[in-house]
Amino acid sequence: MSVRSDGAPALEARGLVKHFPVHRIGQRLRGRGEVVHAVDDVSLILRSGAVTALVGESGSGKSTVARLLAGLYPVTSGTIAIGGATVRATRGRLFREHVRRVQVVFQDPFGSLNPIHTIAYHLQRPLKVHGYAKTRAAARAATVDLLEQVNLTPPEQFLAKFPHELSGGQLQRIAIARALAAKPKVLLADEPVSMLDVSIRLGILNLLAGLVKSLGLAMLYITHDIASARYFATTTLVMYAGRVIEGGPSEELVQRPAHPYTQLLLASAPDPDRAGSDLDLFDAGEPPSLVRPPEGCRFHPRCPHAMDICRTEAPGTTELRPGHWTRCWLYNAGAETSPADS
Repeated sequence: MSVRSDGAPALEARGLVKHFPVHRIGQRLRGRGEVVHAVDDVSLILRSGAVTALVGESGSGKSTVARLLAGLYPVTSGTIAIGGATVRATRGRLFREHVRRVQVVFQDPFGSLNPIHTIAYHLQRPLKVHGYAKTRAAARAATVDLLEQVNLTPPEQFLAKFPHELSGGQLQRIAIARALAAKPKVLLADEPVSMLDVSIRLGILNLLAGLVKSLGLAMLYITHDIASARYFATTTLVMYAGRVIEGGPSEELVQRPAHPYTQLLLASAPDPDRAGSDLDLFDAGEPPSLVRPPEGCRFHPRCPHAMDICRTEAPGTTELRPGHWTRCWLYNAGAETSPADS
């Protein structure tokens, strides 16, 4: 059965900020009063029946954004709204309702399941917690249906098994089924295929894409692989050092990247038809410290196009084409050619 999607906003985040205090390291206190600027002023909209990808290198803040949206971390500032209603609860009944509506599929399927419990237990637990299974028969029927939704058939073959008896791909399907048991409106997939064999990654992505369409879910797909974002997501957002610096339709963003970081991210992706010298572009320096992030544009220490203004002032948002925008002084300054052309 297919659920018709109207593309309405299922989740909206505005101005999300998350700072982590710097704690004691060894026997001395470093940076008393300092914080890690993990996420700074991130806004996004997740729409029903659509996939939005959040792309960036390790340490850019992607997973922190997912944990803020799921309520696993309290926000330092900013707002999160579900179905137009602002989420304020951090515990109790209202928080449980938020958790029901926003579910997470984590990167490591082996670590996300308890090894001492059966697959039936993992799937029936959320059904009981959220009141979807009043009887044992109802719980079993719902569990069988969940296994069929993630293409683990015959379902009876998996109910009594333990996590160590399944493959990585099967475990990730179980993790997806467990998230679906809560009947969420939003699914946050945090690098859901990065720990799986290459041969089965496409099957998991196709499964998630089918569930988004058939159930009308809104999905945030977090990845460092911009190529899979192009294949899988309708919209792609590019994140660097805690900030989103470019966004737009996935195909256009890959075909016409604007921000120098997006261009270098694409250049660093494996491509047998491209000379290896392109990879050297992305080796110019290390990501910045998020305890003392650079002034101005945070990418300027590594940017081959950096100007004086990039070192002192953060760029605003410039719309390049309908739906495609970037935060870069090359465009704010009214440059006639893009970095890709120069």
